[in-house]
Amino acid sequence: MIQYSLKCTDGHSFDSWFQSAAAFDKLAAAGLVSCAVCGGAQVEKAIMAPRVRPGRKAVSAVGEPEPQTTAPAAPVPVPSTAPATPPAGPGLLSRPSGEVEQAIADLRKKVEENSDYVGGSFVQEARAMHLGEAPERAIHGEAKLEDARELIEEGVPVMPLPFRPGRKTN
Repeated sequence: MIQYSLKCTDGHSFDSWFQSAAAFDKLAAAGLVSCAVCGGAQVEKAIMAPRVRPGRKAVSAVGEPEPQTTAPAAPVPVPSTAPATPPAGPGLLSRPSGEVEQAIADLRKKVEENSDYVGGSFVQEARAMHLGEAPERAIHGEAKLEDARELIEEGVPVMPLPFRPGRKTN
């Protein structure tokens, strides 16, 4: 995996991970890389400093680090395929990196604090409240695109959220 700093023609900067340099080139050539801020399709790599880990021989046999001629490299997070317990504090990739991401994080917090998560039964719950069969309350959940369109056509006030629900635990 490789992380690139990217920039769109409107000047928005953001980071994204790719399987390889060739994977980025292929996706960009196909127009499948878009700006995380404005959605623009004209995205290119921005200038960035490489992150290089020190070698294993950076620590001598006595346990003292050898003198370094350059500044120490920042640790690079390695994606894991195995489910893991999230760290106590926010990790490098989970912190908002800009105003838009911070606004989305704030919206998510507000939605989760002030509404009930109903999961896959969102469509049934929203329809029941609209028809007066259930008491009205603020809810959020998941719906297929076709089902959401049907709700809108029926006059049920719904809107998509710019984030996915948090990881569900049993």
